[in-house]
Amino acid sequence: MKTAISLDGELLKEADQTARALGLSRSRLFSLALEDYLRQRRQQQTLDELNQAYSDEANPAEAPNLKAKFHATIQDRW
Repeated sequence: MKTAISLDGELLKEADQTARALGLSRSRLFSLALEDYLRQRRQQQTLDELNQAYSDEANPAEAPNLKAKFHATIQDRW
């Protein structure tokens, strides 16, 4: 799908240089970068939720539900 975005000129220049160095199109470089960013963001959100679930500050009434949710998630992924 085509889309238009605005970028700083220096950022675009560096992206073009990087894409050429890697033998990728600019579009492919942007797609890979966005996929990586979103994956890292999901992982950070999961880590934050796990830290909350297992912290001493967690709401005791919510902790068992959060722990069960993450145990199921971990079993599904591995």
